[in-house]
Amino acid sequence: MKLLQQLNYKPILLFAALMFPLPVLQTASAQYKADKKLEGMLKAVADSFHGVAGIYVHNLKTNREVAINADTIFPTASIIKVPILVGMFDQIQQGTYKYHTPLVYRDSMSRKGSGLMQFFKDSTKTDVRTAITLMITHSDNAAAVWCERMAGGGSTINTWLDAHGFKDTRLNARTPGRETARQQYGWGQTTPREMAKLAAMIRNEQAVSPEASQTMYRIMTHSFWDEYALFSLPPYVQAASKQGMVDDSRSEIVVVNAPHGDYVFYVATKNNKDQRWVEDNEAWQLARKVSAMLWNYYEPHSDWKAEAAASRYWQ
Repeated sequence: MKLLQQLNYKPILLFAALMFPLPVLQTASAQYKADKKLEGMLKAVADSFHGVAGIYVHNLKTNREVAINADTIFPTASIIKVPILVGMFDQIQQGTYKYHTPLVYRDSMSRKGSGLMQFFKDSTKTDVRTAITLMITHSDNAAAVWCERMAGGGSTINTWLDAHGFKDTRLNARTPGRETARQQYGWGQTTPREMAKLAAMIRNEQAVSPEASQTMYRIMTHSFWDEYALFSLPPYVQAASKQGMVDDSRSEIVVVNAPHGDYVFYVATKNNKDQRWVEDNEAWQLARKVSAMLWNYYEPHSDWKAEAAASRYWQ
């Protein structure tokens, strides 16, 4: 299919995407109303966390929100791969690459940590689509650094973020002038409100172009890392997500295509006391608990027992 191979969009769609997303989001933001009942429920959970927790929830149907430390800056860890994803599709939009542009992997590009590309043999033939998909679905570090470079690096990605109203979300690694921020926050930084906004832009087909947003969203619905917030959701309900994990910070962005209206939430943590890499890590339990509470709140008549699912293997 020509659209999937090239993502060459009509000029009028590009014009609309560039001209209208930010004002639309600003207008909507001014109309958001606080959901005090839900806020009280979630604040009790956040306050009990041994570290710093931030939660932002936006019901895309009702425009009601919950903001708990929502404008506090947290490390992103691998969640910075979402801005890199947008940066890659911006390059595709500009014609720098096509979605299926051939690539050749070199073993010098290997990065430790999560992902599959580090196990590729030298000179393995691949393509842009594979690098992008592995970066998001398996949080592949080698693929992410490769995509980061193809997207123009941190400076280019940060310029896009700044132009679209993101004042705190930034890529720090390998980015001139961001050395101090990298020492403090690592690869990237964001706030719960801003990362939820970016996810909502993708969901609402306002990031780069409608067609690019659709493809990005589709990729984000295939996460391998489904034992955290996603585990509290019914397996038959679609959710787009990205997870970020380092020793003292575990965070997650999720957009849920719920029966009674989509909602997006971001659970962020830092200065975590529990730094164990085990299934019942406190931050991961927080993500499961918040996800379960939101599902039950928005879908009270569902047969899905979110709390039972969230605690089935992690008592």
